[in-house]
Amino acid sequence: MALVRPHGGRDLNPLLLTGRALAEELLRARTLPQIKISSREKGDLIMLGIGGFTPLDGFMTRADWEGVCDGMKMSNGLFWPIPITLSTGKVTADKLKTGTDVALVDPDNGEILATMNVTEKYTIDKAHECAMVFKTTDPEHPGVKMVMEQNDINLAGPVKVLSQSDFIEKYGDLFMTPAQTRELFESYGWSKVAAFQTRNPMHRSHEYLAKIAIETCDGVLIHSLLGHLKPGDIPADVRADAISVLIEKYFVKKTVVQAGYPLDMRYAGPREALLHALFRQNYGCSHLIVGRDHAGVGNYYGPFDAHHIFDEIPKGSLLTRPLKIDWTFWCYKCGSMASARTCPHGDADRLLVSGTKLRKWLSEGAAVPAEFSRPEVLEILRAYYASLEENEKVEVKLSGHSGR
Repeated sequence: MALVRPHGGRDLNPLLLTGRALAEELLRARTLPQIKISSREKGDLIMLGIGGFTPLDGFMTRADWEGVCDGMKMSNGLFWPIPITLSTGKVTADKLKTGTDVALVDPDNGEILATMNVTEKYTIDKAHECAMVFKTTDPEHPGVKMVMEQNDINLAGPVKVLSQSDFIEKYGDLFMTPAQTRELFESYGWSKVAAFQTRNPMHRSHEYLAKIAIETCDGVLIHSLLGHLKPGDIPADVRADAISVLIEKYFVKKTVVQAGYPLDMRYAGPREALLHALFRQNYGCSHLIVGRDHAGVGNYYGPFDAHHIFDEIPKGSLLTRPLKIDWTFWCYKCGSMASARTCPHGDADRLLVSGTKLRKWLSEGAAVPAEFSRPEVLEILRAYYASLEENEKVEVKLSGHSGR
């Protein structure tokens, strides 16, 4: 059997130029008006470059934006759950005529990442986008905050991507393109592959979810977000080290692949679960593990809203299907990991801990139950939090000296 086809039913559509075409476009790009993009837009752009957002050829038009917000469908009928847009300020937009080419610039270091042909300029109702995508307009929601703070004018048009920024330099082999994961899966003889989405180190419940998937699939892609997170979340390199040791010590060889992808979290809950399934289809995954509060934040979504949304979209919207798994935990009476569907015991017998609670324990130097996290993982995480504490002491000391 073959791997699942990319979204849209065609081949992968990577927009990253190579060879002579890249060299020529880089020279041309230096002559174009420059637009500094946001961190979220940078992640989206690099996903366009590597084919993660196949079959898109650039940033969405107003008709696409409206269709995606209101019905999760682009103007050409393609299923898409979250707008992929780019914005700029009114002063900059007023200087651009439709048909103009611009250079899109890295917000961190000024590198030219892409060129774009501006086919349309338009304004949007940001509150409407938030209400439809995030199901809230609360400014405390990090995704809402991201949308409300973006510039006022959206620019649409196809892009030619010129760089993968510093993702390869920072993450090496961890940063994999859809073509690379597909090639690796095929070399292993896999056709049924489950993706495990994570922005946190994996504790015992996560390990259990992955192993459930391995029982029914050829293998699992542990796919870690490499873009920006909210303050307090654990950085990607620390997370990757913790996942690596877990795979090495507690999984059968060649049942798991660890890789990373360049997006920022949107914290859009159910809609983001659909986006996760969509681009995992491009990476070659036939299934997405969907657990409790997938891609959620705070109390904005019900614990299993991301399960239900897959039943609400039109049939055939996605080829990648959800593996819906109930709340998982350690049960002291069962003496094992279990889920709400398999364990008959009450909360008093269950170790129910969130990633937020784990971060609190670690930041305070408190004990973490062995049933919650593997000791090798905890060792890496404790070292990270100890380094934070040491850095804080140094900063306080330097601050004290500078105040004299």
